[in-house]
Amino acid sequence: MEIEFDFDTSITIVDELTMTDFEQIRIVDNFYQTSSFFPMPVVLISTLAETGQTNLGPYSLCFPHIVAGQDKFSMMLICRETSNTAMNIKRTGICAINFIPDKKKYMENCVVLGFPGETTEEKMANSIFTLQPSIRSDSGSDITYPEIVKESVQIFECTWDQSYPSQLNPGGDNFVLKIDSIHLNKKYKDAILRGMDDKTFPNLPIDYGFRDNLHFWFAEVKKPYKVRIPENKGTNIDSIRYATKRFDPSVEWTDEASEKIVNVPRIFLNKVIGTVVKSAKEEGVTVITGEFLDKVRDKRSKEKND
Repeated sequence: MEIEFDFDTSITIVDELTMTDFEQIRIVDNFYQTSSFFPMPVVLISTLAETGQTNLGPYSLCFPHIVAGQDKFSMMLICRETSNTAMNIKRTGICAINFIPDKKKYMENCVVLGFPGETTEEKMANSIFTLQPSIRSDSGSDITYPEIVKESVQIFECTWDQSYPSQLNPGGDNFVLKIDSIHLNKKYKDAILRGMDDKTFPNLPIDYGFRDNLHFWFAEVKKPYKVRIPENKGTNIDSIRYATKRFDPSVEWTDEASEKIVNVPRIFLNKVIGTVVKSAKEEGVTVITGEFLDKVRDKRSKEKND
């Protein structure tokens, strides 16, 4: 018995099996909200108006820009060139990025504060946020810094890096903002340094932008979950470098010292790093070497035996 093979029919069957439900959409201005679904943060940028009053501008196009290397970390802020925020940054060169928690009343007020064309005085008359003085550490400076939002989860205080051109797109400004300092609510700072769980992540808003010509759309954040690194992708020298620098950038670790704690289980890594850093600061040591690590280890062993 012969089986006839219909080449055209087989192609049709394959096409039907591999066909997806995707359809192309036209890419237009503000594509991130008009032609797609793009989750974004919601932050309040505080700047100083010419009157000296702090101006709050809500933004979602604000993302990490330089994230590693040479201790030069920065954010990218995209905004209208005629906005109060853009004009204030160009004039003063400073701002603060306030990360507010996800509460409906805050998002509603952000929509009000984001209305274009108002002066700082007009805008801030409708603000429900509490302002407090900047907490930058450069004491003795005669610079007046914009106030910060008390309700924030964390705050990046920034300086405009003018080595990057601001006008990279028609009608808009792209600011590279050098991060001078980061301030966190104590609860969340402790979580970063001592270890995370599903209850120590802040509830930050997710914005899907202005849609249907009527509404801004936001999404609620669900409970975070964790995915474990595979056993064969465990701790290595690079992850130790990352962990030690993140724990306390003011204390440097040599590769020799880092290699000595590669085999420490991840669950205990921050505790070990914290113990060594504490000993280093007590002795005025700013560079942790393999020799210093051995010294701390011997001292701890002796204390346990005693």
